[in-house]
Amino acid sequence: MRKPKIGLLLICSNRFRHMGEETAAGYPARQQRVVDRLTATIGKFAQVVETGQIYEREDVKAAMDTFYREKVDCVFASYLSWSDDFHWIRFLRDMYPLPVLFGSIEPEIDFESTWDEGDFVQFLCSGSMVGALEASGSAARFRRPMLKYAVGSQDTVLARLRVFAQASVLRSEMKEASFGLLEFYNEVMWSTYVDPYLFFQASGAELRFISVATLEDYCKKVSQERVERCVRQLEDGYEVLEDVDPVHFQASVRASLAVEDIAVDYGLSAVALNDVDKTLYEHIGLRPGFLPTPDGPHITVTPEGDLGACLAVHLLRKLSGKHTLMLEMDYIDRRDGTMVLVHGGPNDYTDPLGKTKIARDVRFAKTSYKHAGAPFAWHCLHPGEKTIVHISQSGGTLKMAALLADAVPEELNLCSYTQGRVRFRSGTSAQVAQRLMEIGVTQHFAVAAGNHMEALRDYAELMGYEYYEV
Repeated sequence: MRKPKIGLLLICSNRFRHMGEETAAGYPARQQRVVDRLTATIGKFAQVVETGQIYEREDVKAAMDTFYREKVDCVFASYLSWSDDFHWIRFLRDMYPLPVLFGSIEPEIDFESTWDEGDFVQFLCSGSMVGALEASGSAARFRRPMLKYAVGSQDTVLARLRVFAQASVLRSEMKEASFGLLEFYNEVMWSTYVDPYLFFQASGAELRFISVATLEDYCKKVSQERVERCVRQLEDGYEVLEDVDPVHFQASVRASLAVEDIAVDYGLSAVALNDVDKTLYEHIGLRPGFLPTPDGPHITVTPEGDLGACLAVHLLRKLSGKHTLMLEMDYIDRRDGTMVLVHGGPNDYTDPLGKTKIARDVRFAKTSYKHAGAPFAWHCLHPGEKTIVHISQSGGTLKMAALLADAVPEELNLCSYTQGRVRFRSGTSAQVAQRLMEIGVTQHFAVAAGNHMEALRDYAELMGYEYYEV
């Protein structure tokens, strides 16, 4: 994910503008020190779009023009002291919808009294809370969407801004993204599927429909040299079980390379692959088992044609910068209360912290398809803190459920199923499962290392999703 672009709207008081002119530092000079400090600190994690100190209507109009021209991902707004609200309400009224974090930063108090004019000016500069509370009243009346607040020390507020900006840049990037749905839906799991038009409305990403015939054509274009090179890389990197058929191995690699080639040619960020549709097996003879390939573009690819799950994996992968899996909660192990997570089909097997073997796809090994039993990269989730996310359709929008868990050590024992075992932080496995059922989720979840709850919460609220923390 690219560096966020943040516009600064730092509001000052025209009434105080000329105060302290005969002192060592007047009002504008003192506020400029604050502006410079904020700009330098925010610049460590974002591209800053400066608009200077905002005093007049013309200043805020120029700032809005700059934000539009620079295509900022979000705006950080703050009253640097008490001020009139005519420029703030103009911003609320006229600025096109975009994420805004309004911050109120605790001032550094370096005066004891206001007898001295310099101290009096500093006292006025410290009264930003008055302006912030006044500004919140106007914001409430305008009911501006995507406006959030942060109050505290500079470190606290800017840490909040950093996460908010991550969610904001992801919102911007999703408007430029395209997802592919390979061979549409089928009747296996109706409640899992997302309405394609709603997907565009709610996620921002365009949707391309890709047929198995297209995949078949792309498979024919993949050279034998590329296939053999990829097979060698996989053999060098992972243990290949003895019963893996080399012909089927190459066929699975060829199909995997073809999926990535389609993604590149179609400009796709992610592909929801419906690998439970029999048309795929009748024409390709298998479901692709090595996505991403070692030298591939590392796009997001998820199984079973579930656009909500594909979106969840893609978002969590972007926000976390981590390898992200699509898994199902398969069963509660009564022996220790853990939840066992599994899923067949393509999954990111490349996390070096996890365990990976190349094994037959046992689910289809005894079928009559051309490449029955073609191998998969079989992966096991590594121990540690995990964020788990679900996205599915809810009426006219999407709903997101997020929770934290700790993965515990696990061995590869469910052949050709990506797997893991977790303990939830918010309750027992039974309690968490019941809560998820009450929310009405479906069966697919994205899983990545670390705690990314704050950024997910921000993103869901910016996008207008129903959001649940479990």
